[in-house]
Amino acid sequence: MKFATALIPGTLVKRYKRFFADVELDGGEIVTAHCANTGAMTGIKDPGLRVWLSRSDNPKRKLKYTWELVEAEGTIIGALPNLANALAEEAVNAGVIGELTGYDSLRREVKYGENSRIDLLLEDGGKPPCWVEVKNVHWQRGPGIAEFPDGVTSRGAKHLVELANQVAAGERAVQLFIVQRSDCEVLRPAEDIDPVYAETLRTSAAAGVEVLAYACDVSPTAVTITRPMRVELRQ
Repeated sequence: MKFATALIPGTLVKRYKRFFADVELDGGEIVTAHCANTGAMTGIKDPGLRVWLSRSDNPKRKLKYTWELVEAEGTIIGALPNLANALAEEAVNAGVIGELTGYDSLRREVKYGENSRIDLLLEDGGKPPCWVEVKNVHWQRGPGIAEFPDGVTSRGAKHLVELANQVAAGERAVQLFIVQRSDCEVLRPAEDIDPVYAETLRTSAAAGVEVLAYACDVSPTAVTITRPMRVELRQ
């Protein structure tokens, strides 16, 4: 997925109140950017990190800049969780995610479960529908090891239970992790951060929920899903 306009490089001054980030542009100007990541952002919010911003000319926007990318641990990382859904849709349509090919249609944000919306619903009249929940991953712990989550996510555990319910109803369900960095080979649940989520992931997998992880190439011009990663449900 290419960025619509050229990104603007700078240095992170601070991230605060979840939605804001002060960034010093290369020319010395300090701007406030919208931070569309409400999570902990462990490892990618430290002052001094190299970041890239997009700029909007929409007159209705209060903040013209959006924080898009960050460089940490020697690699460029996608900072926006919401981009993962669009990346997944693009990759499925392009046939990049082999496990999710062979469907006639793709719909997003379809209601299911208890007041939930599935990220992707793949359908084909000749087989059961495939319910795909997408989770964004940015955190590396140990060389080549990506972990999720970096904070407690009761909502994420709820989604896993609902995916398992779809399998019990005779349909297909997939938990898809999109790792917006290129330097990881393995995806693991962060057991010490959220043991409930880690155990629910294992229980759901045992019930038939498929767990997939895919890495991305990330650059200031584009973010693209490129290859599958190994999933280890226990550390």
